[in-house]
Amino acid sequence: MGLTIVLLFLAAAVVFAMVTGVRIVPQAKVMVVERLGKFHRVASSGLNILIPFMDSPRAMEMRAGNRFTRNTLVDLREQVMGFETVQVITHDNVNMEVGSVIYYQIVDPSRALYQVENLALAIEQLTMTNLRNVMGGLTLDQTLTSRETVNTKLRMVLDEATEKWGVKVTRVELREIEPPQAIKSAMAKQMTAERERRAEVTKAEGDKAAAILQAEGEKISRILRAEAERDAEIARAEGHKRAVMLEAEGKAEATRLTFEAIHTGRATPEVLALRYLETLQELGKGDNKMFVPYEATTALGSIAMLKEVFANEAPAAAPEAARLPAGRPPSASALSAQALARNAAANATLPATRRVQPPPSDE
Repeated sequence: MGLTIVLLFLAAAVVFAMVTGVRIVPQAKVMVVERLGKFHRVASSGLNILIPFMDSPRAMEMRAGNRFTRNTLVDLREQVMGFETVQVITHDNVNMEVGSVIYYQIVDPSRALYQVENLALAIEQLTMTNLRNVMGGLTLDQTLTSRETVNTKLRMVLDEATEKWGVKVTRVELREIEPPQAIKSAMAKQMTAERERRAEVTKAEGDKAAAILQAEGEKISRILRAEAERDAEIARAEGHKRAVMLEAEGKAEATRLTFEAIHTGRATPEVLALRYLETLQELGKGDNKMFVPYEATTALGSIAMLKEVFANEAPAAAPEAARLPAGRPPSASALSAQALARNAAANATLPATRRVQPPPSDE
């Protein structure tokens, strides 16, 4: 009976030792093992044998959401920890609420257990305090437009502070920035005014570009119109020149043919005189025209000679006329001489020969 109890006790001890001494650690996790209350080793993933009553795993307090939990397994993967919004004051004394997210990874489990009492709480408090410090050195506009700068500064500060805890801070992000409602309203008005200013500037630039393009178009149009008018004038002048040349050539050819016809046909002086008179008749059509033939100069010279003759004979004829009886009419020769003298005197008082210009042509 006593032997049976001893055997049962030994069996229970073996089962307990197997249950407590054999530990299986999952992948990407480790276990900190203490022997007799002192750090012994870090059990890696896989099968691990612990000595009962001597070796025991050390639990680490971690944060899961908004709760803190204790677990004997230490996760070596990158962890994410989000924080609620905190009140910060910027450099220009603007109160705002800022929420952040931190990404970290445990690289040395033993230091994470023995260098800090509560790793999750320490990271949380360190992030909040440094976030207030960084945001306090920036103005409102800088905090809204320089998130990357804030993230970089926070990551450098947290990484330097957590290095001795065996933790590597990989990334820090500002999740949200909530300025006061009055600041939001002012920012909205400023944005509206800026949008309106940009719209006015864009419209002015558009009007300017349109005016420039319109002026350039008018300039090009006037240049093209002037060139077209110049080309048209040149073309008209060339056409008029060509027409005049053709007309002159035609007249020259007609004159040449007429001259050849006259010389070939051997026209008599009577025929030439008849043609001359017909031409004068054609030229004399119309009002207020007087033509003196070219041959009239000879007749005028003869009349001048007759005038001189009659002027010399007039004193001699006067005594004879005085000797005539008072009732006797003059003879025919005397009357003829008097008529010739009057005609010669009248012809001598005529104005010089003037040419009648042809009417200007429409060309």
